[in-house]
Amino acid sequence: MAWWHADRGSVAAEVTIATPFLIMLLVFVAVVIHRGVDARLRIDDAAHQAARAASLERTPATAVAAAQSAATSALSSAGVSCASVTTDTATGGMRPGGTVSVTVTCTVDFGDALILGVPGQKRLSANAIEPIDTWRAVTVNAAGGGS
Repeated sequence: MAWWHADRGSVAAEVTIATPFLIMLLVFVAVVIHRGVDARLRIDDAAHQAARAASLERTPATAVAAAQSAATSALSSAGVSCASVTTDTATGGMRPGGTVSVTVTCTVDFGDALILGVPGQKRLSANAIEPIDTWRAVTVNAAGGGS
């Protein structure tokens, strides 16, 4: 009956050994979650900047180019490294009072967090809609003058 009396203090030693590993695991999980949330917020911001840039243009072609440029610039200046970035812009004819919708899709690389079993890449996307100013002139009448 005295064999378990010799194990006094072994639980304290086991907890002391295991605690640093558990803390490191929690820190790694927190870092991965933070990176995912931060990337999602940055992509959402990039979509809003791209939609705003597109809504300021006069033609659908320049709106698409402005949206792509603004999204790429916003993501790179925010420090989000995307394996691939796509921007889908719906101009709706660029008429006064209309809207421009931009969807930014980014494949974010989590390769350095593979220790935790996190997938290497995650595809994130965000959508933003901006109105086109009602009072601006964008149409040209048949006589060639602006309206």
